[in-house]
Amino acid sequence: MKRVFGVKKDKEPPPSIQDASDRINKRGDNVEEKLKKLDAELSRYKEQIKKTRPGPAQEAIKARAMRVLKQKRMYEGQRDMLYSQTFNLDQVAFASEGLKDAQQTMSALKSANKELKGMMKTVNIQDIDNLQDEMMDMMDVSNEIQETLGRSYSVPDYIDEEELMGELDALEADMGSEADGIPSYLQPDKEEPDVDTEFLPAAPTGNTTAAQGEDEHGLPTVPRASLRS
Repeated sequence: MKRVFGVKKDKEPPPSIQDASDRINKRGDNVEEKLKKLDAELSRYKEQIKKTRPGPAQEAIKARAMRVLKQKRMYEGQRDMLYSQTFNLDQVAFASEGLKDAQQTMSALKSANKELKGMMKTVNIQDIDNLQDEMMDMMDVSNEIQETLGRSYSVPDYIDEEELMGELDALEADMGSEADGIPSYLQPDKEEPDVDTEFLPAAPTGNTTAAQGEDEHGLPTVPRASLRS
């Protein structure tokens, strides 16, 4: 039976958008090559028309140039049509890729939504509020404990600030007098006179030995009045 009727051939899968676009682009490239050849041929005919005198020869060249120009217009129309088809295929491909991205996004959102629902079942907002309240109470108790432990036993509850300011001024005055390194209680009182130096006689001035004179041995001479006495 297979030999009589043959075997049913499997249908080929339809071409994808990318395959169709590649095929059209290939045809467009071929048309571009033909247009380049026609442009070169037209340029050659233009040069021949410029060099040929008016007459049958020039008319023949113009006829060939018109034929090439018609072919160029035909290929340009085919090229524009192929470019339009390529543009349409690109739009379809862009829309198809957008739909695929949307499907993947929806699938990811559904999976994330399902996961979030499972996680929300294990979380109770009331438990979170209670935990926050407990943490705030514990922090308040901790602050009270720290304040209680930080109290000083020797500092009275009431302190006169003016008295403290007076002591501070006196301390600054003492520090100013001790700037040269001598404590204030060891520095002499400049206002009171020195008793020992006030009542002592003044030291004699001048050279006494010169007034009395010296003998031949360099010793001071004795006044005559003392010798007579």
